[in-house]
Amino acid sequence: MTAPETTPATANVRQFTVGEDDDGVRLDRWFKRHLPQVGFATVSRWARTGQIRVDGKRAKPEDRLATGQVLRVPPGGELPKSKAAPKTRELSEEEMATAESMVIVQTPAAIVLNKPPGLATQGGTKTTSHVDGLLDAYMKEGDPRPRLVHRLDKDTSGVLLVARTPGSAAFFSRRFSGRSAKKVYWALVAGVPDVNHGMIEAALAKQPGTGGEKMHVDEENGQPAKTRYRVVDRAGNRAAWVELEPLTGRTHQLRAHMAAIGHPIVGDGKYGGQEAFLTGSVSRKMHLHARRLIIDHPNGQKLDVTADLPDHFAATMVQLGFDVNLSDASPTEGPPPPTREAKKQAARQHAKQVRKSKPTRRGRADANTPPKKKPSGKPGAKPGTPPRGGAKH
Repeated sequence: MTAPETTPATANVRQFTVGEDDDGVRLDRWFKRHLPQVGFATVSRWARTGQIRVDGKRAKPEDRLATGQVLRVPPGGELPKSKAAPKTRELSEEEMATAESMVIVQTPAAIVLNKPPGLATQGGTKTTSHVDGLLDAYMKEGDPRPRLVHRLDKDTSGVLLVARTPGSAAFFSRRFSGRSAKKVYWALVAGVPDVNHGMIEAALAKQPGTGGEKMHVDEENGQPAKTRYRVVDRAGNRAAWVELEPLTGRTHQLRAHMAAIGHPIVGDGKYGGQEAFLTGSVSRKMHLHARRLIIDHPNGQKLDVTADLPDHFAATMVQLGFDVNLSDASPTEGPPPPTREAKKQAARQHAKQVRKSKPTRRGRADANTPPKKKPSGKPGAKPGTPPRGGAKH
């Protein structure tokens, strides 16, 4: 957003140029970001009375803005004072080193990290060390604080995308919720699936009695969940190396799905019990890694990032004789599954078409009663009396 401009003929009327970071944002949301002292009711009134203009045209609060458009804002509501720099947390040298070691690539819109296993994405009860707490390390002077747009389980390693600005956060969040972002995981599982590649479709719900900490298959009350898998290689019948591509985003989806088909992820005792641990010197840590992420970038290009394996996973690959070059973690081609909103829209359209195709229904009484004949002759004539000038017999 550029600084406001005024002209003598329109004193106190402000004009703003929409910046790249606000491309696609709703008008009311733009005010919340840049003129938070102007409430929604005021924005609605200004829009209703035509006092807000976008490129000289009237605009509604729900209209979306585009980069380069000029926004005219009427007098009212003081201009905000220059924003104070966001408060940052003082990080230790060790925390700064951890933050820097995770970076894979940085762009003006995003920071892509390789999250190590054992580090939570966000804080919680008794969780004081997490990625969100390290984001201050990536702040530049005068910039907003970076923010998370998706999550990985604490014991899952790999690609984690962080947005630099509110605008890029909204942009990336839409790609994740719309399922256009492609994510491919590598996992080692106990045993070998009978079918080398396929689709796991099993609805998931929170397992009762676990405080929401564990999911289980529940076809009646669960939410739909789909996972594509492909066996890359096998170590006899002991274990298999698989690619996993989640087509929905349920909690613990990959872990619950692999356990549901009888091949829990190695090291995942929560879902696989003792069967999830291989004998010998194989690490007891979980072997689930977000290997690759492909997602649209605000600059119009694709952001395609691959994360190296953590030490314990790489060591197990060597122990089992797996060659990392056998997989490039390519996602399956084809359109993403429809989102929940898309399904609702399709259902509404279908219902609308059905209503249009149905003939007009008559009432029950009307359906059983033949239509009345229009009486001829003068009103009030006695029944059975032929009308004057009627037909002769």
